[in-house]
Amino acid sequence: MVTGAVGGLGRAIVRGLAADGFTVAALDIAEPDGTSEVPGVRNWRCDVSDQDATRRTMDEVARTYGGGNIDVLVNNAGLLSGRAGLTETTPQELHRFFDVNAVGPLLMVQACLPWLTRSAYRGRVINIASRTFFTGSPGQIAYVASKGALIGMTRVMARELGEHGITVNAAAPAQVATPGTREHSGDDVFAASMRRQAIKEFVTPEHFAGLVSYLASPGAAMVTGQTFVCDGGGLLH
Repeated sequence: MVTGAVGGLGRAIVRGLAADGFTVAALDIAEPDGTSEVPGVRNWRCDVSDQDATRRTMDEVARTYGGGNIDVLVNNAGLLSGRAGLTETTPQELHRFFDVNAVGPLLMVQACLPWLTRSAYRGRVINIASRTFFTGSPGQIAYVASKGALIGMTRVMARELGEHGITVNAAAPAQVATPGTREHSGDDVFAASMRRQAIKEFVTPEHFAGLVSYLASPGAAMVTGQTFVCDGGGLLH
């Protein structure tokens, strides 16, 4: 299960997991644009911040695949942010980001849990976070707070679901050029981020999808409660 599957990162994650041999249910609030052409991928419309929608979609996916188990859930759906000063941020704006970036992953885990716990593969939950939690990106307090909440939730989920053998990790990308991030940042911003990296190359969605593939792989069966950053060594922690 991959949420936010239509965007640049989501599409790369879907393609990467399909290449790894997974059958992928690609969820997004928007219409699919290409992932359905990948063998082993089917698309569903779903608003992850709507509890009824997540449970209804989970039931539809399970019926489509004959009641089979969910082995991997990637919580990639999220709101991106422009920049606005601290004093301009309203409570409504904060709630809007939390609804999608924090509540959405919680609802998806709750909806998928009956299938994850029965997975012979040992279930995996991969929450797509943000390195801005570590950098404290100015002008993005609602976004940073919601992604910080997701990192905290990842640790609690890892503790609570460990008894089932389920791993829960967070993965944070660099400032990757996608249609969504391009709406808020120009070439100069991406170039400045790249210059601060140990490896002076732009990080692509495919690079990040490789990290997700690792966390979904048998080799990561005992890796849980961690936050991984894929940014070419820009943030060292």
